[in-house]
Amino acid sequence: MEPPKSEKTPEKSTSEAPVTVSSAFPPSGCCTNCGGPTISEPPPLASFPEMSPPPNYRPIRAPAINLPHNSQAIILSPVPHAEQVAVVTPPYQFETPIKRIHSPDDIRRFQESASCKNFLGFVVSLSESIRGQKISDPCHISPTVAAIVSILETLLQWIDEIPPAQQSARYGNVSFRSWHERLRERGETLILEFLPEEFKGSRIEIVPYFLDSFGNSSRIDYGTGHETNFAAWLYCLARMGIVKEEDYHGLVARVFVKYLELMRKLQMVYCLEPAGSHGVWGLDDYHFLPFIFGSSQLIDHKYMKPKSIHNDDILENFSSEYMYLSCIAFVKKVKKGLFAEHSPLLDDISGVPNWKKVNSGLLKMYKVEVLEKVPIMQHFLFGWLIKWEE
Repeated sequence: MEPPKSEKTPEKSTSEAPVTVSSAFPPSGCCTNCGGPTISEPPPLASFPEMSPPPNYRPIRAPAINLPHNSQAIILSPVPHAEQVAVVTPPYQFETPIKRIHSPDDIRRFQESASCKNFLGFVVSLSESIRGQKISDPCHISPTVAAIVSILETLLQWIDEIPPAQQSARYGNVSFRSWHERLRERGETLILEFLPEEFKGSRIEIVPYFLDSFGNSSRIDYGTGHETNFAAWLYCLARMGIVKEEDYHGLVARVFVKYLELMRKLQMVYCLEPAGSHGVWGLDDYHFLPFIFGSSQLIDHKYMKPKSIHNDDILENFSSEYMYLSCIAFVKKVKKGLFAEHSPLLDDISGVPNWKKVNSGLLKMYKVEVLEKVPIMQHFLFGWLIKWEE
């Protein structure tokens, strides 16, 4: 059936042509490459699962074909479960954390360790704490949560005080190095302001996670590894009992939302290069966790479904309340062209029937695509709070 003229897909170069069911499998008697008449019969049609597209949205490719290269590992991986964080007790043995992961064997050792399971369980607990909640909903805000939000607001203010340099390069504004240098000079002092006296000695271990949470000053880039360091910093605070389970909702709705605001401003002002991006085949150039937390927010929502991301009115009116919608709106703001072409994986996820499946799938994907990737985890640090188990 010929689509309305207003909905026709713009032409693309042959090297980037979108794959649709009709273009991939021409009518019988036609060449599968050029579409011309043939003598032999073409290969049989492949069967695609039925899926109703969202209103006023015409997908340009068959759904669910843009999974990562190791999609089988994601599918077979069990859904991670929440775990209670094991709080440390005296005597404390804080140490300077170091890198331990250098090979796939190291990744396997980490995946089998209690440290990995407990950290991933902490991420799941944060996700569950925000389930069905809007960002503006009331939540418990402890002095520690308020102090962390204040620190992030200070880092936001520094951006205004250190304007970007005038340069011709598209990525990597050198002024970011000045911002990051100030972070290294004052970061420890900011953290010591809210650390209880008995945990002052932990600064040698937790400050490196904090400093690695905002990008790399040499490469002037940022990615999911840096985001994971921020989660690891919060996890270390939970290990010491400085943040408790009743703070988890506030950690997501107040702390992580403020962190996301800070990182977006850093990305835009200093043009940070995506670190380790999968490009068009990745979930997002910079972030992963807000998609997990945001999908949890929308579980069992009466009206908004995964396909609602294609409704611009919904994005405009509700992105301030739901992180997932905020991420989609930001992607559409910074990337040009058809959404299904520059973000095919997010486009495919919109065809999943409900948010619970989206959330569980993203948790599995985070484990496989972030925590099991050597290029990302080779920079991760291990000390006494997050132990490397031989």
